[in-house]
Amino acid sequence: MQHKQNEYVTIPELAKLLGLSRITVFKKVKKGEIKAIKLGKTYGISRKSLGSLLGEVLGEDEKKEIDRAVKRNCQRIRPNIEAFG
Repeated sequence: MQHKQNEYVTIPELAKLLGLSRITVFKKVKKGEIKAIKLGKTYGISRKSLGSLLGEVLGEDEKKEIDRAVKRNCQRIRPNIEAFG
């Protein structure tokens, strides 16, 4: 399958955009925290996913995870709030 080069950014390009080191971005790719595909000897990160990576756009999974975290924390601190209430 042929991929157009301009559809993807490389790890060094993404590192520069995120203000992180290349090693940090590479580790995130290897852990699956950043979705990437192997393009020859390097990895390519879809330009379509950049909004999410740059914090501009949240996907549905991210929104659901945030909602779950907020609910957990609200349940955890509710007794404290009621005690002062």
